[in-house]
Amino acid sequence: MGIQSAMFSGVSGLNTNSQAMSVIGNNLANTNTLGFKGSRSVFSDLLSSSVFGSGGMSQVGRGVGLSTVDAIYSQGTFETTSSDTDVAIEGAGFFILKETGNDTAFYSRAGAFRFNDEGYLVNPEGLMVQGKVFDPINNNELLPSDPTNIQVANVGLIPANATSELTFNTNLDENSTPIGAIPIDPATRATYNYTASSQIFDSLGEPHLLSVYWQLENDNLNTWNMAYTIDNDNALPLDTFAAQLDFDVNGNAPVLTETLTLPAWANGADASTIDVSFNCTQFDSDSIVIGQQQNGYAAGELTNVAINGDGVVVASYSNGRQINISQLVLAKFQNPGGLKLAGSNRYIAPSEVGTIRVGLPGPELGKLFTNSLEQSNVDMGQEFVKMITTQRGFQANSKIITTVDEMLGELINLKR
Repeated sequence: MGIQSAMFSGVSGLNTNSQAMSVIGNNLANTNTLGFKGSRSVFSDLLSSSVFGSGGMSQVGRGVGLSTVDAIYSQGTFETTSSDTDVAIEGAGFFILKETGNDTAFYSRAGAFRFNDEGYLVNPEGLMVQGKVFDPINNNELLPSDPTNIQVANVGLIPANATSELTFNTNLDENSTPIGAIPIDPATRATYNYTASSQIFDSLGEPHLLSVYWQLENDNLNTWNMAYTIDNDNALPLDTFAAQLDFDVNGNAPVLTETLTLPAWANGADASTIDVSFNCTQFDSDSIVIGQQQNGYAAGELTNVAINGDGVVVASYSNGRQINISQLVLAKFQNPGGLKLAGSNRYIAPSEVGTIRVGLPGPELGKLFTNSLEQSNVDMGQEFVKMITTQRGFQANSKIITTVDEMLGELINLKR
């Protein structure tokens, strides 16, 4: 029985090293698979048997077995790409994917995403990428809802938006010459100290030019008058803002907001109501508009969709408008070793993974890199070394079997 036990030990070695070679082969086959995580074979000795000798009882092993195949979730290197929808994760997170009509979540590290003909962000196999949706009214805030499919619905024209808010951030030169409270005439430069213009839009998306004129009335009181014209600097009569800008000794003034009610436009656009705000200073520096902001825009067509470094899907339109669509969410597992392969760079999460944490990209779940793809984490050099040792192990175990066969032959020949 002792000789036969040695043969069976050799058989177990052949089987176990064959399985290990399968793991190595799979790793090498997926060297260029996006987001692939390699595996390793862990061997364990089998239950030993007891033998008795003059020195007492001893134990002899009965061979080797495959204990487990562990997935190695180390970070893969990044490849830079030219696609604005390619995303790589640095960290422990996974992208979340779902099939149409199926609530089962799949998880993946492969971020080669694209948009399908319905505007959904999908992976190469057509699974929907999951993310949180932005509020269409306040486009900088996410809706308090569960992650869902990411879709760019406005693949054609987006409608125009009439200007309702306009802000001038302006410095008025402290050394300006006082003019007094005379009527401002756009055609007469001596009636105002400074002028600036901003483009505004009506309800049809047609642009118009709103020009503002500042007039220093009293140098001692630091009071300024303001007036404006629409589309024609020489238009008369001029519309005057009711309030004045009053600066303190430090050159600061409270933010002044005036509401303009403009009649229906000649092109048929609706009447406009615009809140014009003045955030002005009076410093010893040239008069200049530091910045101006207005919330109107013309109609525009979709020109590009990209994912930024925060995982936000941003749609860009020909009118310069950029709309936040959704933000990708990531999943992190208490025990990633419990994930089960589902093919096509996907995993499923049985109960063995423990707690699943789902949230936005960040230090905990992982940082995103756009125009990048994570490559396989398989080290070819290490795999070839394992291949050599596995091959030698297989050869050694085959020698055990041939040697035991020879010994059994000798035993049988004793009868002759």
